[in-house]
Amino acid sequence: MEYRGVLTHNKQQIFIKGPFKKGTNNIGEFLALVHGIALLKSKNQHNLPIYSDSKIAMSWVQKKQCRTNMVFDASNKDLLELIKRAENWLKENTYKNPILKWETKAWGEIPADFGRK
Repeated sequence: MEYRGVLTHNKQQIFIKGPFKKGTNNIGEFLALVHGIALLKSKNQHNLPIYSDSKIAMSWVQKKQCRTNMVFDASNKDLLELIKRAENWLKENTYKNPILKWETKAWGEIPADFGRK
């Protein structure tokens, strides 16, 4: 599993993380959302929307908890540490950026995906 953030207007990649062993798509979407929110907050870009095609990840961000059933072990402990860091960031910070559902049927694949579907 890996994730990245991409600007929608020009498809410029602004961050990429991974690959991580034994990750899931929803974990990647969750981490990408939190990474994007934190990055935009650090740049005082509070009005830019962030898109995701994962309703599950969007709900996890809203709940401030990655509710995965993933089993973690020594091979993916770095991923668990990132998840805990993201959850803590959400609990300790506020943000104003709207998180919007990417409408794949209308707009095509979300630019941040890696084209592997």
